[in-house]
Amino acid sequence: MTMSSSNGMSRRALLGIFAATAVTAAPTFSKAAGFLRGSGDVRRLAMYAGRTGESINTIYWIEGEYIKEALAEINYFMRDARVDQQKAIDTRTLDIMAASHSLLDAQEPYMMLSGYRSPQTNAMLRSRSRGVAKNSLHLKGQAADLRLNSRSVHQIYKAASACKAGGVGKYSGSNFVHMDCGQVRSWGS
Repeated sequence: MTMSSSNGMSRRALLGIFAATAVTAAPTFSKAAGFLRGSGDVRRLAMYAGRTGESINTIYWIEGEYIKEALAEINYFMRDARVDQQKAIDTRTLDIMAASHSLLDAQEPYMMLSGYRSPQTNAMLRSRSRGVAKNSLHLKGQAADLRLNSRSVHQIYKAASACKAGGVGKYSGSNFVHMDCGQVRSWGS
């Protein structure tokens, strides 16, 4: 892939990726899993959490099957560390995350800012910010807030939006992208 600098992809390379995937993805591959087909029948997630210092790099799906032990590791990793509670993370969200990462051709792991949120944590964050939804999909284990140092918020947002598989929020001021497996929608600046 052509790189414009060590900080990201060239505009031409990124547009090429989206042009190629748009043809591949329509209409039978409109979900994130479609972008992952042909990638060796393996789905992988690599992330680290600044809050806890933990990291994970795991294959969670092989040849049509989710790996129960890997999902348990992901659930623990994406727990609400503030109150040490975890919830099963929806595999559709994991697929959106993995597909977006693959589209970006990124080698670095995601930095996860937020995965599952307990009601207590969500209420606390809501009291501090207008941008936290009362009925956030984080409460259901269906959302993640992510960033990559090597890609801009806009690049990550475009990759996640190309999946057409859930909600994608662009938070340029806070340098992260929200991905969820809810209704297809987008927001942010």
